[in-house]
Amino acid sequence: MKALVFHGPGQTSWQDVPDPTVQDAADAVVRVDAVTLCGTDLHIVKGDVPEVAPGRILGHEAVGTVVETGGDVRSVRPGDRVLASCISACGRCRFCREARYGQCRGGGGWILGHLVDGTQAEYVRVPFADLSVHPLPGTLADHEAVLFADIFPTAYEVGALSGGVRPGDTVAVVGAGPVGLAAIATARLYSPIRIIAVDLAATRLEAARRLGADATATAREEPERLVADLTDGLGADVVMEAVGLPETFELCTRMVRPGGRVANIGVHGKPAVLHLEDLWIKDVTLTTGLVDTHSTPMLLKMAAAGRLPGAALVTHRFALDRMEEAYDVFSRAGDTGALKVVLGGPQHDTLAVPPREQ
Repeated sequence: MKALVFHGPGQTSWQDVPDPTVQDAADAVVRVDAVTLCGTDLHIVKGDVPEVAPGRILGHEAVGTVVETGGDVRSVRPGDRVLASCISACGRCRFCREARYGQCRGGGGWILGHLVDGTQAEYVRVPFADLSVHPLPGTLADHEAVLFADIFPTAYEVGALSGGVRPGDTVAVVGAGPVGLAAIATARLYSPIRIIAVDLAATRLEAARRLGADATATAREEPERLVADLTDGLGADVVMEAVGLPETFELCTRMVRPGGRVANIGVHGKPAVLHLEDLWIKDVTLTTGLVDTHSTPMLLKMAAAGRLPGAALVTHRFALDRMEEAYDVFSRAGDTGALKVVLGGPQHDTLAVPPREQ
């Protein structure tokens, strides 16, 4: 098969690799019908994630069709259309028993495209399939469903849930990239009185308004003053950091009200200053987290019912074999206007699927 292989910082190639096979009784092999790119993939390609070894197939989000399962798999069969989650869960360790799958100590967690071969390929082996793939409703198109492998659960769990969004809150989201936009959409489920989006790009702020932001500001338009003006000087009840830079994290801590919550969603590669000399007296709650994806089945139901706008985040679509072009477009989002880039198409050979047992 073909796959995108990481060969070291700044080096990837779309090349021939061996087909994946069932290696454990809990595995499923999935034909990839749609896959998307993530900001974390860009960090890997830059060399910011040293755990990813040269030779690794990248990617941790996909929609596809099950072609083979191990003997212990009970939740899906060959021929089923599924979502491959960004998080794998053994289901047995302490953290999995608490539904904290991102912290799995039984061989799961974030492993696809990280510690084992990932989804940016024609086929992928998914470990722990019973908890790590989700059957899809027929009403969700591939290019929409794939957004629920990572960004929507991340925004909902690490943003809206950890931030404790409540009716009547003022919510500020710093960073209107794909995860920030999903954070706006999922925060709206809790009826905040207003959502304020902050970003550098006017195109992303326009997308934020379409998805429900009531007010927007660029970093040059004094977002702190805007938040203060809209809250009678108190600050936002919930501030979500969805960028991953020291300066945006510090901005979030300045915009939150006394007794408020800062939910850090962004992936940080550098230290950020925590100004405890200012925060210790403000009763501020700060949360961090890796997504667990325990909410994925619920979010898929919401999307199928039209309550979450997955397709609205997709700006570019490519055939799977245009992976390197898609990376180029996604990496230059400031120039291309890319939000989510989805790849997939009819390039697969015909697959013979065993009939279901009656």
